Amino acid sequence: MMKRIALAERPTGAPTDRNFRLEEIALPNPRDGEVLVEIHYMSLDPYMRGRMDDAKSYAKPVNIGDTMEGGAVGRVIESKSEKFNVGDFVFGQLGWATHGCAHETLLRKLDPNLAPITTALGVLGMPGFTGWYGLRELGRPKEGETLVVAAATGPVGSMVGQIAKAKGLRTIGVAGGADKCALATSKFGFDHCIDHKAYDTARDMNAALKDVCETGVDIYFENVAGKTLDAVLPLMNQFGRIPVCGMISWYNAGNLGSDAGEGKDKLPKLWRSILVKQLSVNGFIISNHWDLYGQFLREVGPMLTSGQIAYEEDIVDGLENAPNAFIGLLEGKNMGKLIVKVA
Repeated sequence: MMKRIALAERPTGAPTDRNFRLEEIALPNPRDGEVLVEIHYMSLDPYMRGRMDDAKSYAKPVNIGDTMEGGAVGRVIESKSEKFNVGDFVFGQLGWATHGCAHETLLRKLDPNLAPITTALGVLGMPGFTGWYGLRELGRPKEGETLVVAAATGPVGSMVGQIAKAKGLRTIGVAGGADKCALATSKFGFDHCIDHKAYDTARDMNAALKDVCETGVDIYFENVAGKTLDAVLPLMNQFGRIPVCGMISWYNAGNLGSDAGEGKDKLPKLWRSILVKQLSVNGFIISNHWDLYGQFLREVGPMLTSGQIAYEEDIVDGLENAPNAFIGLLEGKNMGKLIVKVA
């Protein structure tokens, strides 16, 4: 038998415990070309909130009653594949569960002697790759420029900041709380970090950002939206770049964040800024760019080994605690990459 977390019902607003259900079901039997994996660690990521809504997007929503989706790492315990042996460690989209069964083409072998297997969920996995790709391809950083990145201590934001710093940029982080800001500057090397919780309005936050962005902002790496976007936008320089990775502050509004917003319509102000400042604003979905993943590993892997790239993991023990940890993630309660230890 195995355990899993299923989507019990779709949330209205922020998810609660009632949206999830812990179940015990029979272990799957691998078919030809498949392997059965005992999951050791699973990833919790903001994009999963969108999968809970029945809304059109770049990926299908999780069906009611199905296992919550997500990346995981674990050990092969049964194999009907010529590519994987019992005992191999692998990464795959195995979901919120104690075990997962997947075809060999959907798994990647891991070497625990090269790096801890949890890094495949964060710094060397999808989040780290997302930060590297978005900055490199869409941010197009140049030495001497100023970068602002929201959610600066998360696995995406911390990668963006450290790669930018290595390329000679001035790096300004935005994070929630004094402890996160201290982590951003001491561990991830940001020149400054703005605590968004310290400011009630975007205007006040803008003033604080202006003090540390003396020559304006050339790149704003968007992970959050909301008040942070409103504070940064007036500081964007001519020909600035905004890679749009996420908008976590709006996700709980529903409909993948498109139901967010109240009061005065800010779209005209945004559109005018894009026009008159000739900004490049690019949304991207990292699953469309896996052809560059090997290049990412070749560049970032040695930087991790040498200590030039640091990472922070927030590990929660027990599959049963995944829902509450995920709810906390959407409220900014995690410190670094949020991972659940399953076995």
